[in-house]
Amino acid sequence: QVQLVESGGGLMQPGGSLRLSCAASGSGFSFNAMGWYRQAPGKQRELVATITRGGRTNYADSVKGRFTISRDNAKNTVALQMNSLKPEDTAVYYCNAGFYGNSYWGQGTQVTVSS
Repeated sequence: QVQLVESGGGLMQPGGSLRLSCAASGSGFSFNAMGWYRQAPGKQRELVATITRGGRTNYADSVKGRFTISRDNAKNTVALQMNSLKPEDTAVYYCNAGFYGNSYWGQGTQVTVSS
């Protein structure tokens, strides 16, 4: 069974940076795409960023220019570098990985941006 485990969340002041990491285990294949989603209190889960095997990226408008997604295909890991953090970035961040018809999710890691 595929398992995704996130790490790197925490509390940060506005303008600060955090780096989230996600490690996949139990898979004998490379995912078509990996990405990050987030869910703030009272909000729907939303896409933050995705990246394909070939390195093609897609970002939500709200994070463009501030967040950078990357992956290591050999290790099946994906990371999210978050710079210039804003209070509205506060949410639970979830790692996601897709392989054709299947989608897998991590347990989530809390990111709180507050003075």
